[in-house]
Amino acid sequence: MRIAVTGSSGLIGSALVRSLLADGHDVLRLVRHRTGLGVQPDGSVGVGWNPVRGEVDLAGLAGTEAVVHLAGAGVADHRWTDAYRQRIRDSRVQGTLTLANALPRLDTPPSVLVSASAVGYYGQTGDRVIDETAPPGDDFLAGVCVEWEGAARPAAEAGIRVVHPRTGLVLSADGGAGARLLPLFRLGLGGRLGSGEQYWSFISLADQVAALRFLIDCEELSGPVNLTAPQPVTNAELTRALGRVLGRPTVLPVPEWALRLVLGDMAIEVVGSHRVLPHKLLTAGFRFAHPQVADALRAAVTRGAGG
Repeated sequence: MRIAVTGSSGLIGSALVRSLLADGHDVLRLVRHRTGLGVQPDGSVGVGWNPVRGEVDLAGLAGTEAVVHLAGAGVADHRWTDAYRQRIRDSRVQGTLTLANALPRLDTPPSVLVSASAVGYYGQTGDRVIDETAPPGDDFLAGVCVEWEGAARPAAEAGIRVVHPRTGLVLSADGGAGARLLPLFRLGLGGRLGSGEQYWSFISLADQVAALRFLIDCEELSGPVNLTAPQPVTNAELTRALGRVLGRPTVLPVPEWALRLVLGDMAIEVVGSHRVLPHKLLTAGFRFAHPQVADALRAAVTRGAGG
């Protein structure tokens, strides 16, 4: 299968590309810099695009059967200044709109566009259990997610099956929150964040990649699909589980005021709560390799240790 991927150098994108190449698929990486064009050492092929200017190399995408769109500025990479808030929004909305307008112009458009989203769509939901039928929230990230998903509408209107994987906390030692938490916990400096009562809807990196591939292949799925493990846990539960996996104490809580001092407005995502279930994935028959948080953490720790 010929599959194009944006955000292919990120945590999820790079793992997805490795998985696809290992199974013999032809992978196109949509890249913004000339140095990434053409055949790459791993056998993938770099194809140019410029989401800011709305440009895509359509000739390079000829024959593409599926597109997985993951590109977007990291939510946790910087403090949320007004300028960075705009970058978070624009990097998602502009890139999605560029693809959604370009793909229908191919002689043979791809059958599916898997266009990323996040559980931030739901806003802060406390301990209420929610699935894909829940309405959007009213905070900054919820608004971004609504626009992000809406930007893919031109592709859907052209007859391309569009799926929005609403991803939770991806547990990995290679990037994201896991890469920041693990070193502290290995030193015995980890602890719950804020009250610890907030729900974190997690997913292992392996399950994230497997679920994205499932969305490519499962023709019955479209629209929003939650990519979270079926047993969300509180931050305190995740903290205790990570301590047990590493054999380290977890007695140093970080108070909410300190998080807000260090992180600014972004702290709401750390102390906020999303108790999200993957109803559509489970109904469609997807099976998680790491349904419980201890399993997902062991997988992250093992990979981080070179396993």
